[in-house]
Amino acid sequence: MFAIVRTGGKQYRVAAGDKIAVEKLAGEAGDSVTLGDVLLAGEGDSIADASKVTVSAEIIAQAKSEKVVVFKKRRRHNYRRKNGHRQQMTLLRITDVGTGTAKKAAAPKKEAAPKAETEAKKAPAKKAAAPKTEAAAEKKPAAKKAPAKKDPAKKAAPKAEDK
Repeated sequence: MFAIVRTGGKQYRVAAGDKIAVEKLAGEAGDSVTLGDVLLAGEGDSIADASKVTVSAEIIAQAKSEKVVVFKKRRRHNYRRKNGHRQQMTLLRITDVGTGTAKKAAAPKKEAAPKAETEAKKAPAKKAAAPKTEAAAEKKPAAKKAPAKKDPAKKAAPKAEDK
């Protein structure tokens, strides 16, 4: 079965097992993503109801596309500007194209467990980071007070020279 999916302002024809590069999507390598905007679906010559079709994919990697060089020139004005840009993209492997309602129910359960694990891992990291920021906040006011004392002395010296 194939489907035409829209993501990142572009349309892609996908089937199970295909690999595609799309505009950057949120997630890390190994996460599963559902591409919800299905425009057309079918198998062979027959067309299926696109509203009932779901496309699920797995993120292979987050990467950058090839460099695009932007060169501006105005002749006879000695004006040349060269800039470059690398667009962020996500590499996807299409795992399933179909109407499977049972597969929809099973997919969120798999995603819920890894999210809970990642939140549990992130929580201790945030607690450990909090005392560091408090210590840094205490040091900053002390650094601000020292230059304030030096400024009046600098202002007083030029006044004595002017008289």
